[in-house]
Amino acid sequence: MRNKVQLIGHVGQDPEIKILEGGKKVAKMTIATKEVYYKENGDKVEQTEWHKVAAWGKPADIIEKFVLKGKEVAIEGKLSHRSYDNKNGEKRYVTEVIVNEIVLV
Repeated sequence: MRNKVQLIGHVGQDPEIKILEGGKKVAKMTIATKEVYYKENGDKVEQTEWHKVAAWGKPADIIEKFVLKGKEVAIEGKLSHRSYDNKNGEKRYVTEVIVNEIVLV
């Protein structure tokens, strides 16, 4: 349980499916989770968080076949942090959830 993430949310856009060199498939998408709470004065507050998600192998196959924008999904995976240099040579940082399992809700 050192690096474990579980999320249930709605897919923000149709997943992006890529086939990489060697035939590996990756599915990338975003998932929105919503938290609702009330302030002391009774005002309702809804807070939405967006999560970047990447899936490889069998989870990527499931996403490719069954997941579209707006679909509710439950995922389990781990957090991953990476960086890259964009076209202008600027360093960019990415945090995403790497999917181990996906369930269509």
